[in-house]
Amino acid sequence: MSDLLDRSAPGTPIAAPSGKGGDRRGRGHDRPSWAATGILLIGALYCLLPVVWVLVASSKSAAELFSTFTFAPSTFLLDNVADLAAYRGGLFWRWMANTALYAGVGALLSTIVSAMAGYGLAKYSFTGKKVVFNTLLAGVLVPAVVLAIPQYLLFAQVGLTNTYWAVLLPSIISPYGIYLARIYAAAAVPDDVVEAARTDGAKELKIFRSIAVPMMAPGLVTVFLFQFVGIWNNYMLPYIMLGDDKLFPLTVGLSGLLNQGASQPAMYTSVITGALLSIIPLIALFLTLQRYWQVDLAAGAVKS
Repeated sequence: MSDLLDRSAPGTPIAAPSGKGGDRRGRGHDRPSWAATGILLIGALYCLLPVVWVLVASSKSAAELFSTFTFAPSTFLLDNVADLAAYRGGLFWRWMANTALYAGVGALLSTIVSAMAGYGLAKYSFTGKKVVFNTLLAGVLVPAVVLAIPQYLLFAQVGLTNTYWAVLLPSIISPYGIYLARIYAAAAVPDDVVEAARTDGAKELKIFRSIAVPMMAPGLVTVFLFQFVGIWNNYMLPYIMLGDDKLFPLTVGLSGLLNQGASQPAMYTSVITGALLSIIPLIALFLTLQRYWQVDLAAGAVKS
């Protein structure tokens, strides 16, 4: 009896059950799920296959594009890049710069507005707060293309069509970005920290800038990325707003080149090469900013 009491005393480690059943359960937890891995590989292949096709097709000449095997690479990539760069005195690089301006400035301003609005909705109580938030949710459900024509009519009234502002200003307000910032501010910024800062005499703007923004940084990076990619790939709004091809972003400019392909087949290789060059900044941006997500995940693991 004393032996049994000693073995069951608090703090005494209990041996794992022996036998085939226990070993089988232990091995089951360590065994990878081949079905899940296969599904992930299929999904990755589905996403990467178009990118591989663009890379291979941009290395072909106009004659090889329609006469060789789809995924057989060639050696004309640098020639295609040179032809695209020489088109109308380097107009493609003007489109690239315009796109970087629209996406970079628009995403940055949108992130700032989203951070301020999301923080206000999460940490302040005011009359009509629920109505504002419900209206925001309704705005998330409205496709941006539905607003393009009304926005064009409004900008036409004030003479801002066919200008950089016609693309930049509509990009500043993002209902989805504000919604994400509100959710992240509520979860990442403790009320006790805000109240302690107020007790110490800190002003609201300083609390937001010095306390809330650093805590919300990973969420704001997500908002910035969503907005940057959305503006970079936007076609309908600049297509409606702009008439001067020197103001075009890449989407509208390459679409114009594609329409010329019916009469000039050589333009197809230029369009594909331009598409390849247009995704390089997006890849670089994701690789640069992904560390913020990794830091946030690691911090969450330590806190839990």
